[in-house]
Amino acid sequence: MLQSLPLLRFEAIAANGGSAAGLPVSLEADLAWRGLDAPTLDLHYRLRGSTAALVVPAALQQPSRCDHLWQHTCFEAFLAIPGEDRYWELNLAPSGAWNFYRLDGYRRNLRPEISCQAVPIQWRIEPELASLQAQLSLPAELAAAERLEVALTAVLERNDRELEYWALCHPAAEADFHRREGFRVRLAAADRSA
Repeated sequence: MLQSLPLLRFEAIAANGGSAAGLPVSLEADLAWRGLDAPTLDLHYRLRGSTAALVVPAALQQPSRCDHLWQHTCFEAFLAIPGEDRYWELNLAPSGAWNFYRLDGYRRNLRPEISCQAVPIQWRIEPELASLQAQLSLPAELAAAERLEVALTAVLERNDRELEYWALCHPAAEADFHRREGFRVRLAAADRSA
């Protein structure tokens, strides 16, 4: 497992007239590529600090696939096979809502990945720590890959309704999670655990 990868806040919040103060938190994530017969990606995001200023969507009675989760607090992962234009986008909301998309190239032909029918999510929030865990069963193309490139990101909504964008890195002048330069984590099939 890759331990405690720190996510960084995109600092251009004030560009839209919002406050640049930001949430008084830090964000880190762990991920692991597991399983030999039915590979999964295990994700764990931890938000440390004052969670009182974070807006969290209300819990759904039944977790389900939903669109536009990035308009509110949402934890994300982007996955790609090195050398290929196509990639996948995973959205995970504290409410239990989720989506997993397939794209043909940079922001091209976004559509649900139909092989994915559920993504189990566990959300916990306390005054100084919020945690989201999820397990994604990988579609055949990703499961068969020898290597994966991954970007870990998050959109955090503050009480003033401003959005903060967090990622392992921000390779452009604007917050853009789809840029392949941001897919910084390298996973190898040979390193998968059973």
